Amino acid sequence: MKIFATCLTITAVLAQSASAHYIFSKLVLDNEVSEDWQYIRETTRDKCYMPTKFSSTFDNLTPRDSDFRCNLGSFSNAAKTEVADVAAGDTIAMKLFYDGSIAHPGPGQVYMSKAPTGNVKEYEGDGDWFKIWETTICDESGDLTSSAWCSYGMSQFEFQIPKSTPAGEYLVRAEHVGLHGAQDNQAEFFYSCAQIKVTGSGSGSPSKTYKIPGLYDDTMTLFNGLNLWTDSADTVKKDIANTPIGDEI
Repeated sequence: MKIFATCLTITAVLAQSASAHYIFSKLVLDNEVSEDWQYIRETTRDKCYMPTKFSSTFDNLTPRDSDFRCNLGSFSNAAKTEVADVAAGDTIAMKLFYDGSIAHPGPGQVYMSKAPTGNVKEYEGDGDWFKIWETTICDESGDLTSSAWCSYGMSQFEFQIPKSTPAGEYLVRAEHVGLHGAQDNQAEFFYSCAQIKVTGSGSGSPSKTYKIPGLYDDTMTLFNGLNLWTDSADTVKKDIANTPIGDEI
């Protein structure tokens, strides 16, 4: 298994702490788990699992920066990252590093963006993105600081590449947002991009697209002002609705 130096320290952290951070590093195809960073662009962060935030940042990266597309420095590793063959309609997954699990409350979503030149290894992600999957609150009467969220405890995001997806090479961006610090403008974003080649005869087009950066900003209450300890599930759902996370797929 390929485990690069930037992530070596995560093993001890994840083994010792239920509140550990995490990052998507593996692609699951036909129930086969890839090597770490085989199909997913590796970040250059010293601690690969640290989140991106609007304030109190770990390395000056915020959701306003271009590296918010696929994580800090990841484009520098695009050329050496393999491209996975996936048929439109296939169900695949992006899995966390070191068999970790999501230990923060918040939504998860997956976006795709087609490489305009046909070569995803040369694509920075500055084109249009569209959402293909999301998961938010499962239990409105549950604990909003933990298990009320569908993603809480997940070790991977499993999703279908839409059957209507046109053939071509794409970035697939899985993201989880930890909202435990949103009351202090410290929502935490955990995300990575896989490189895939979609096959098939799909001819669909997304109804809504986004740019990254520009997808989120800290005027959105979900990321700056929400308080999971005092807000109701209805309030949280309204805050979600006022972000792209709440848009229909």
